[in-house]
Amino acid sequence: MTQGRRPHPRPHPGRHPRPHPRPQQRQGPPPRRRPRRRPRRPVAALRGTSLVRLRIGLILIAMIVSVFAARLFQLQGVDAAAYVAKAEAQGGVMESITLPAERGAILDRNGEPLAESVDGLMLIADPTLTRDDASEIATIIARRLSVDYFDLLDRLRRPDTRFQYLARRVPSTVAREVLQELDAKGYSGVSSQRDPVRDYPAKDVASNLVGFMNAEGDAAEGAELMFDQTLHGVDGSATYELGAGNRLPLGENDTVVPQSGQDVTLTIDRDVQWYTQRVLRTAVQGSGGESGSAVVMDTRSGELLAVADYPTYDANGPTLSPESDLGARALRDAYEPGSVNKVLTAASLIDSGLVSPDTKITVPPSLPRPGAAPLKDYFPHGRLRLTMTGVIAKSSNIGTVLAARQMRERPYYKYLRAFGLGQPTGLGFDGESAGVLPRVKDWGTLTKDTVSFGQGVAVSAVQMAAAINTVANGGVYVQPSLVKGRLTTSAGIEVGSDTATRHRVVSEDAARKTAEMMEAVTDLDEGTAPGAAIPGYRVAGKTGTAQRVGPNGGYDGTFTVSFAGFAPADDPRFMVYVVVQNPSNGGGGGSVGGPAFRKVMTHLLQKYAVPPTGSVAPKPVVEW
Repeated sequence: MTQGRRPHPRPHPGRHPRPHPRPQQRQGPPPRRRPRRRPRRPVAALRGTSLVRLRIGLILIAMIVSVFAARLFQLQGVDAAAYVAKAEAQGGVMESITLPAERGAILDRNGEPLAESVDGLMLIADPTLTRDDASEIATIIARRLSVDYFDLLDRLRRPDTRFQYLARRVPSTVAREVLQELDAKGYSGVSSQRDPVRDYPAKDVASNLVGFMNAEGDAAEGAELMFDQTLHGVDGSATYELGAGNRLPLGENDTVVPQSGQDVTLTIDRDVQWYTQRVLRTAVQGSGGESGSAVVMDTRSGELLAVADYPTYDANGPTLSPESDLGARALRDAYEPGSVNKVLTAASLIDSGLVSPDTKITVPPSLPRPGAAPLKDYFPHGRLRLTMTGVIAKSSNIGTVLAARQMRERPYYKYLRAFGLGQPTGLGFDGESAGVLPRVKDWGTLTKDTVSFGQGVAVSAVQMAAAINTVANGGVYVQPSLVKGRLTTSAGIEVGSDTATRHRVVSEDAARKTAEMMEAVTDLDEGTAPGAAIPGYRVAGKTGTAQRVGPNGGYDGTFTVSFAGFAPADDPRFMVYVVVQNPSNGGGGGSVGGPAFRKVMTHLLQKYAVPPTGSVAPKPVVEW
């Protein structure tokens, strides 16, 4: 037995030996345990749950819709009559609002606006909201818009209505300023709606032809009135029923959409019209005249390029001018034309073969007339030996009467009627004068004598311009026109350049010879109107000076002076006629009308690039 060693113990009989313990391991975080999965539900079970929820939602929606449907059925079907009766008992009223149509524009021949509609507003009030502050609101609006205060006060307090017009066609900027002022002061109940405003961008240019709209929004003059039905269009409306101060949902409600008006195009050239008006104003003011008119016509078509009056007015403010200035004098005023009428007399005599430009006429210092004072010329003279050309060039009344006595009254009357005297031109213009041409059965020697040199007969400026234009147009009268194309007036008259009629008055040869005689009038040495001559161009013209008829029916000692002419004389393109009433500087047709004619005609020839013909006017033979 070895000492120092402990014997190994033996295992106990019947027991298993205990195993040796393992070395202790280093401990870390406990291992992560996997979650236990729930058992999956079948797909069919999920689908069944969604369908249940959908059905419940549909049932709820159906219940809500059913409630509204039942209420709607009650209102419209079961209880409709009761609600209407209740509304009527509470004072249901009908309100109707005009929805204004946009008015068509009035344009010149080049499409430039002479009248147009621009943005505007109407001021309207709800009297249920304005009643307590009516006085203050009326004060502001009356001051800003020049509307009658007491009328506004009445409208702002009107019972049984929630709609009242306060002002119509107010410029947008002005209307908004008024509304801003009312809002700043805490006043409610005033609002605005669209309401187009009529504007005249050219101001006084062609205002005598275009016309204007009055304060009530109605056409008052000129083309505005002449073509009102075409321009106006068709207004719309909005109608609804009010009860107890509110719109009734079951009441009558109706809206008619407005239809805009059509545009109207005139034959006027805005630039020519502007220039002609300025020249006319200078002529009237420079001569100390009372008023004047000027007409520019396209010789071949008869279209009126300018019809000017002075004094005139700004169509944007017609109430600022005298009523006498608001019409078209060139169309409405009738006056005795004086010596311009000698052109018609000479053309008639030449066409009849009774005279020629070289016919010799002995002109005495005065001419005795039965039942009247001896006839004298405007210039004193002894016995003159004038040709027919000289009679026109010197504007001799005596020479004209002696020549006209070769023609009987009836054929002479027919010629004057064919030239358009004694009847409207057919422009369709409201109030156009027909002039005065005595009935031929009332004629005697004295009547024919005075008519031959332009007294005892009356014309309008446009009427006389069209007559002289007949000579420029080769003896064919062409009806003047103010509208491009074809249009029907509010009076049912069809007018326009496409409807203009033509008829021959004198032969082409007679017209040419008459034009050559008229060239002598502007001759620097022989004529009465050398101031009407245009360098480089052949110009035909005729002066006119006539006594004016006063209120008592007799001549009052004042005069009408005028000048009518065309150029180029041998190939006419334009005709210009200038008339001045009662010049106080002693000037006549040559010194007052001639220079004005020259300015306007020069402008036309340059603007439309009309070249000189290059021919030379024959030297007139005025004496024999």
